[in-house]
Amino acid sequence: MKARYIRVSTEKQKIDRQREQGDQSEKWFIDVVSGAVDFKKREQGKKLIEEIEQGTINYLSVSSIDRLGRNLFDILRTLEYLNEKKVILKVDNLGIESLVKGKPNSAFKLIISVMANIAEMERSIMLERQRQGIELAKQKGVYKGREKGSKESDEVFLAKYKGVQKELKLGVNSLRKIAKLNGVSLGTVQKVKKLMK
Repeated sequence: MKARYIRVSTEKQKIDRQREQGDQSEKWFIDVVSGAVDFKKREQGKKLIEEIEQGTINYLSVSSIDRLGRNLFDILRTLEYLNEKKVILKVDNLGIESLVKGKPNSAFKLIISVMANIAEMERSIMLERQRQGIELAKQKGVYKGREKGSKESDEVFLAKYKGVQKELKLGVNSLRKIAKLNGVSLGTVQKVKKLMK
């Protein structure tokens, strides 16, 4: 069976671009988690590994290598695991597969190492810019951080999840399906449903 792994870092990010590259014959595994978290520690990553262990998944697609993670070592460890289990990994934006006639594709590993390095470097740069921005804002006296004990209002929360509300109003019964379609957690869909009542 073919599978597709989709990952976004936050619930505010959309999965549409990653979803468009797939098709209905694939089984989707969608995580809302930082790329810094090891693949095998992610909720859907664990479920995908369970299915691979059961022998039900033999082909896995990702839109780009940074969906697997932003840590070179973890990406290469995941790739090694997939190779051991004879699971072909296809990276859509590169148009290449990890195995050719059941054997590791050496060009694939080289390209993935370079791409994984770039993903790791991008994350480091982003975190450094964020840290610098916070420091600058603190110096100017405009950064206070979130006030302890503060939380957003129900209206502000609901406004962020209009797609979830729309599908609940349309009567879509599966909360898990709504979560997957909108790239949010099941808990978020449950909270939206509760607040809509």
